[in-house]
Amino acid sequence: MTISGRSESTPRSQGFRMPAEHEVHAGCWMIFPERSDVWGIDPSPAQRVFANVAIAIAEFESVNMCVSEQQLGVAQKMLPEFIRIFVMDSNDAWMRDCGPSFIVNDRGDVAGVDWEFNAWGGLDEGLYTPWDDDNRVAQKVLAHVGVDRYKTSLVNEGGAIHVDGQGTLITTSSVLLNNNRNPGVTRNQVEQVFSDYLGIDKTIWIEGEADDETDGHVDGLCAYVKPGVVLMAWHNNPKSEEYEIYQDVYRQLAAETDAKGRKLEIIKLPLPDLLPMTAEEASRITKAQGTYPRNAGDYVWGGYINFYIANGGIVYPCFDVPDDAEAKRILQQAFPDRKVVGVAGCRAISMCGGNIHCITQQQPMG
Repeated sequence: MTISGRSESTPRSQGFRMPAEHEVHAGCWMIFPERSDVWGIDPSPAQRVFANVAIAIAEFESVNMCVSEQQLGVAQKMLPEFIRIFVMDSNDAWMRDCGPSFIVNDRGDVAGVDWEFNAWGGLDEGLYTPWDDDNRVAQKVLAHVGVDRYKTSLVNEGGAIHVDGQGTLITTSSVLLNNNRNPGVTRNQVEQVFSDYLGIDKTIWIEGEADDETDGHVDGLCAYVKPGVVLMAWHNNPKSEEYEIYQDVYRQLAAETDAKGRKLEIIKLPLPDLLPMTAEEASRITKAQGTYPRNAGDYVWGGYINFYIANGGIVYPCFDVPDDAEAKRILQQAFPDRKVVGVAGCRAISMCGGNIHCITQQQPMG
């Protein structure tokens, strides 16, 4: 694996580690959506939800929105002045996955890891082509911030990893060990990269086959509340096809210890019951060769677990269903010292494969 940055040494040798999302942020990065084969012929409904997410996060920390030149005028009208706009090309709007993973050290330095990005599988089940602009987003963000960049050849997405800030990382084998990401790469090699680049001492692997379009991102399954405590998406309906999947993930996490030897405390966060994509919704999305098809009747993924931890706040997706209130109650109980804010209309993001955590990337405070 190759790197670039202030030296040819690894980030770990420079004292760097990846901080947990619940640690203090300098701000948040997002990308403004626009492509018609993902967000629809008229992307404005999704753009408004992105804007509302940015506004909700901005109550707690600064927000930087990357916008193409073509959408600059739209974004300037839709976003308030306190949202900083950067003109930047990208192929789509999933900043969590194509953006950098920021790292910090005890001297107060901030740097970033730039993973290889291939649109969740490249030409083997990837979601769109090309993805070259997305693969340059991390480098451009780090240049804007003005911090060192460590480049690795490991194909990884930010939504595929969660860290506790104390040496533990949770991921899924269905993503990192998938032949459409890292053919021939072993578990030990991946763990070594996590150790060298993120300061990780223990990687917890969630096993199992995933049938979602990301191949099983961990940020659709669980999230750290604090070291030793995780929230986990939960299915209450035993008749659901996915019920056993979540049961199995729970059993795996409950049997694990973290890098400090702690057993994980697991808090269940039930999933909402979301209806399949309607014919009207599907008709808005243009068809394009090489792009993941979205058709009427397809399952609309939606999980409250895909929330964003901000400075003093939790910003979580709402789907305009009764389950929204229960999710807020559980999140507030898990984060008693943070204000929990829901963003309405997040089905518009879910229809395209992710949610609030997927479209954001925190920049830690140095």
